[in-house]
Amino acid sequence: MPLPFLTADRTFDSAAESALPYDDPDRWRRPYRPGPWRVGVAALVLLLASFALFAAVLIALTGSLSTAGVVLGVGLAIVAGALRLLRMGVWVSGRGLRRTGLLVTRTVPWARVVSVRTVQQPVRWLGLPRTVQGQALALVRKDRRPEDTPPLLTTHGLDFLGRPLAFDRAADAVEAWAAENGRG
Repeated sequence: MPLPFLTADRTFDSAAESALPYDDPDRWRRPYRPGPWRVGVAALVLLLASFALFAAVLIALTGSLSTAGVVLGVGLAIVAGALRLLRMGVWVSGRGLRRTGLLVTRTVPWARVVSVRTVQQPVRWLGLPRTVQGQALALVRKDRRPEDTPPLLTTHGLDFLGRPLAFDRAADAVEAWAAENGRG
């Protein structure tokens, strides 16, 4: 029995990443998949949350409900943090470019974007203070100097560490969105 998503003439990855012709261009979408480092860290955080939630149930059955409520709140906060970790990244739509961080989301309308380009520069390794030489997707805005804007994507971030081809595809996709919306 042939499986159409595993045939040699059409790979599963290319079919899943191409935009459908009837997709709404004003819907926010991430033009790349989350990387294995991001998914792995989120899975470990969710494992920690499962222990906290299980502890909340045990405390509720054997002890005080107020303590169980506190532990339940901590477990739910850990789950929310893991989900936010998975949502982090660059999102695009017909309205603009959105950079979602762990705590802050910033949206830049396409009217304020001068250019989006790939540059060779020192980048932070996995978001830590240590820098290494790599590539970054830089955003140049009308209302800020280029040095004041952090890079959108880097080759050594949680999504692209050890995956240079995935970084190139993601950078090309964001640059294409910028070019399509009148900013090159």
